[in-house]
Amino acid sequence: MDRREFAALLPALVAGLSALPATAAPSLPVLESGTFKPGPAKTGSVPKRASQAYTRGMLKAGNIQLEIHETTQEVGAPHEPIDTHLHSEIWLVREGTVELTVNGAAHRMEAGDIGICIAGDKHYIQNVGDTPATYFVVALGPPE
Repeated sequence: MDRREFAALLPALVAGLSALPATAAPSLPVLESGTFKPGPAKTGSVPKRASQAYTRGMLKAGNIQLEIHETTQEVGAPHEPIDTHLHSEIWLVREGTVELTVNGAAHRMEAGDIGICIAGDKHYIQNVGDTPATYFVVALGPPE
């Protein structure tokens, strides 16, 4: 999927998510149009990995949460835990080479590639290159 196909898909994804039933009111802010700068880099429970949050909040178009962050995985970083979510995730690779594994199928991604994981799919992403890998994650769906 190239960037144009992704751009055409995003409005349909947002429209479909807005039809989901409302859940308990989240304590997240309602997002406004604008620009967002990255927050400070934070390391989590997975070694050799750091993330910077850009924004997280609710869209006005219904019960849809949007979260955007950037992650850098060092060479040899272990993959994150295999996970599923109520939201869908979109990865945009900025640099390096990663492998996105969805429901057991591995997909190699390089700088400029986009990967999508639909809500409920088991997935993880791992740096499989010989340089650090950096990618953006756009999570879109009901609050969790």
